[in-house]
Amino acid sequence: MNFKVIISGAGPAGLAAACLLAMGGVATAVVAPVAEPDPRTTALMQPSLQMLKVIQVWDDDIKSFCAPLKQLHIIDDTGNYVVAPTLEFRADELDLAEFGWNVPLAQLVPRLHAKAKALGVTFIIANSVSAQARADQVTLKTDGDEILSAKLVIAADGPSSKVRRSLGIDMESWSFEQSAFVTIFKHSAPHENTSFEFHKSAGPFTTVPLPGDWSSLVWMDRPQRIKGLMSLTDLDLAVEIQLESHGVLGRISDIGTRGIFPMRGSRATSFAGNRCMVIGEAAHVLPPIGAQGLNMSLRDAAYAAQLVIGNEDPGSETVMIDYNRLRRADVLTRQTIVNLMNRSMLSTFSGFSMARAAGLTVVGSIPPLRQMAMQQGSAPTADLPRSMRG
Repeated sequence: MNFKVIISGAGPAGLAAACLLAMGGVATAVVAPVAEPDPRTTALMQPSLQMLKVIQVWDDDIKSFCAPLKQLHIIDDTGNYVVAPTLEFRADELDLAEFGWNVPLAQLVPRLHAKAKALGVTFIIANSVSAQARADQVTLKTDGDEILSAKLVIAADGPSSKVRRSLGIDMESWSFEQSAFVTIFKHSAPHENTSFEFHKSAGPFTTVPLPGDWSSLVWMDRPQRIKGLMSLTDLDLAVEIQLESHGVLGRISDIGTRGIFPMRGSRATSFAGNRCMVIGEAAHVLPPIGAQGLNMSLRDAAYAAQLVIGNEDPGSETVMIDYNRLRRADVLTRQTIVNLMNRSMLSTFSGFSMARAAGLTVVGSIPPLRQMAMQQGSAPTADLPRSMRG
């Protein structure tokens, strides 16, 4: 079975890459097992939404399950001696209707899958077990003993990617003494399309608006505390959420499906090599702070597709060098900032908390820095891939 590109993994980044490649006339296969629905939501910024418009999955139907993000409030709730002022960022400060939209992955992923299939992408229901690079092609083996060949393989199969490892691309990994608790809930006060990010001593507690009087929650805390939340009754959990959010959303009720995710960080030592590009969590993992994770992964997909489309040999050394160059600075910079912010909340060293409070104070009080912070969060670079430009 011969293709020009094989994508290992069918998460949002892998499926987005498959759609873009198929739209560019590239013979593409996706190798992945059937996955369970993901209970998480994700805040997608304008460049990512622009790409979804290009793929033609961002329409009124999916928007009915999503909510626009018009404001972000960052509240220092660490209880430290030095406390940063509350920062309130508004999309209209950038002349935008909204920074982005909060999108349930359980709605986004099936739509990307259906679009890729409609565009002619071949889906092989299997796990990738290994890959081998040759002079002019790469072969991939599945757990069903199928052997596929292509000019390029895109590893989009998560932090433990067997494709990435078998092609000699290592991963640097680290862990945080944290887990993340995710759910959705109803509240009596309107959210006014505002995301509230409470910085606490064990990590951020973040609510993100959904349609109506609903919000999603990402609560990062020590693993034992997070584990305990799973055993609470809905009523007791509602009380905990109301206390932690200081009542900004009124009375909490109607708790949704709960999930726990351990907090880890990782980064590929190289983002391309041996006829392999790594994207999404096969390339980088970071805590859910500042809505960086999936937006960064979708940029991976967009840059990968841009380099492949129209290229006779997308697995050539020249393409590998170009992709690595395009992704390295973006990933390293954002991962460093997010990791520092997270560790500053966890650290018992007063200097860290003072530095974080001082930094937030400066950003909030100097207009050009406010503008730059908001611009970097919503549209991080002027050199965006073509599919992400307005």
